[in-house]
Amino acid sequence: MTLTLAENFRAIFYTPFYLLKTLGLAEQAGLALEWLPPGSPGGAIDAIKAGSVDLTWGGPMRVMKDHDTTPADGQSLLCFGEVVARDPFFLVGKKTLGHFELAHLHQLRLALVSEVPTPWLCLQADLRDQGLNVPEIEASLKRGLSMPEQIQALKAGSLDVAQLFEPLASEVLADPAYQLLYAAHTRGPTVYTTLICSRAGWDKHHAAFTTLNQVLGTLQTWMHAQTPATIVTHVRSFFPELHAQHLEQAIARYLRNGIWAQSPKMSQAGFDRLSYSLHSGKFIRTPIDFASCVTPLDQPNT
Repeated sequence: MTLTLAENFRAIFYTPFYLLKTLGLAEQAGLALEWLPPGSPGGAIDAIKAGSVDLTWGGPMRVMKDHDTTPADGQSLLCFGEVVARDPFFLVGKKTLGHFELAHLHQLRLALVSEVPTPWLCLQADLRDQGLNVPEIEASLKRGLSMPEQIQALKAGSLDVAQLFEPLASEVLADPAYQLLYAAHTRGPTVYTTLICSRAGWDKHHAAFTTLNQVLGTLQTWMHAQTPATIVTHVRSFFPELHAQHLEQAIARYLRNGIWAQSPKMSQAGFDRLSYSLHSGKFIRTPIDFASCVTPLDQPNT
């Protein structure tokens, strides 16, 4: 059985997928994976819907958006195989800010991740849950900065709070002048990354997808039994620009924070939290039903 799998943009929180490639577990289970190179975030979605690519990985937010805007048909997107189970982003700033609470953001200069929308949509929901005035906080936002540009602005003093993922968060926190202000994983389960296919793709390849889902489970069990240093030895080639110690620190933080799922079975609570965040942020018009977006592998009561 051969499947084409389009890699999403390169990121440390996608480490389980890189392990899937380097350990060869799919091949051991009789699957031949043709890995397509990374592109822009969500760049393979149109190819999935057109049927020219079997699978990609990414946020179920793209599946939810598809269900919110497009009539259901064979091209409709589905997801399975939960991999990133909690939000991998952080807010960081100088220690001179002192004790920090999200309520303080209305008086601080906050920059947002510009590369993808989900981190801000999820953070908005956290703010609303605390009864905070999101439009007031939005009024002082620094928009359009890439994450490296956020770090530059933070160090230049033109920014108070940066929104970053690993390894950039650890890069900043290595300087004793900075502190971790808020870790989005503390929100609890938020299904952040899964495999994505089309409904027609599921009908065509359900046996192969089911095998791949089982392989993910094997991989997750293996991964959570390893040290960060061992994991680094298998994924080091994906991050040649990083010092091995920095990569290990980033992987250790994500393991410690429970970012990676321990089972491919989709968390409905995590899915519903993402749906709530996207809806409350007006990214989707209505909350999206869990059962409509997942393959039979994750249907309720299965």
